[in-house]
Amino acid sequence: MVSSATSLRRAPAPYGRSKGMMASSRSKSHRMDRRQIAVHAAGEKQNIAVLGASGYTGAEVMRLLSLHPDFKVTALTGESKAGQKFSSVFPHLASATDDQTLVKIADVDWSSIDAAFCCLPHATTQEVLASLPMNVKVVDLSADFRLKDVNTYAEWYGGEHKAPELQKEVAYGLTELAREEVKKARVVANPGCYPTCVQLGLVPLVEKGLIATEDIIIDAKSGISGAGRSAKQNLLYCEAAEGVNAYGVGKHRHMPEIEQGLSMASGKDVKISFTPHLMPMSRGMETASYVRMSEGTGVEELRTALEEQYRSEPFVHVLKPGVAPYTHHVRGTNFCHINVFEDRISGRAIVLSVIDNLVKGASGQAIQNMNLLFGVPETTGILQQALYP
Repeated sequence: MVSSATSLRRAPAPYGRSKGMMASSRSKSHRMDRRQIAVHAAGEKQNIAVLGASGYTGAEVMRLLSLHPDFKVTALTGESKAGQKFSSVFPHLASATDDQTLVKIADVDWSSIDAAFCCLPHATTQEVLASLPMNVKVVDLSADFRLKDVNTYAEWYGGEHKAPELQKEVAYGLTELAREEVKKARVVANPGCYPTCVQLGLVPLVEKGLIATEDIIIDAKSGISGAGRSAKQNLLYCEAAEGVNAYGVGKHRHMPEIEQGLSMASGKDVKISFTPHLMPMSRGMETASYVRMSEGTGVEELRTALEEQYRSEPFVHVLKPGVAPYTHHVRGTNFCHINVFEDRISGRAIVLSVIDNLVKGASGQAIQNMNLLFGVPETTGILQQALYP
């Protein structure tokens, strides 16, 4: 990380002690009964553009929006698929729209668009968003605006940031920990899948000083859809099936994003050891974070901190003691399941988190953030239960 601890304290944190965000996220105004579906008066629908609708995250946005009562998709883009019907690109979503034709971004009529989900590849979004009308609200699912420091972005993504002024006004959208800042934003950077899974389990513990920040080891596993839809040799069936492989070892681009969040929470620079693995499954994600507890702290205190943090949250569930989170139990949903276990090494604990990488790790959380931008109950359209078995 190129930012100093001092600069981290001064930066507009998505969460951190100085902002009191964790307390506000637990306030009564945000409490929701998980057993109830939010009911609200039907109003005029917001016109939505989905940029990059030909990829996996774009398709998931469309799947989830098909039942959303407040958002209507009126523009779909796909640069390489322009001119094709959406139903021909994703036949399983043939009834999700009125079978619109994909167009190029340059051909979108923005005069009637209220908001956009940007599902474009990394390093292609900055100039696009900078050119959009100022009245259009945006949730960006790429990595282009997640890192607050543009120099850190250049270091990890190998190119200069092309919209540094816009970066200053972007809110980092890890919804449960940055709800108030998301509400006030025009542009929201949707977190990455690994950072979502890791930070939901660790940020409350770091902020409360319950775990040491100098010795965090994260073992992460993702379904193959996390690598995107483009044709790559390592993603062919014979290459990926019946095997597991680590990738991005010591240099994965989600590392600075996780470190940014943990540093904001602790008020000092945090570095982690992080190794992701590709699993032979289409979707799902698990992260196992091995942490050293602070002097005099036990596993039950970690559990209590997480339970207090997420007690009123509709999408984050702390499981009963001894129950290990299972990716199948969140498949196709916007839920995150977390639990804490005592390590056999004295003074250490293991924090397990699971999400669906395409939903809570991408498109579902994006809709959760867009709901907040328009004052819609944030559970709207994304309370689906898990597809099981």
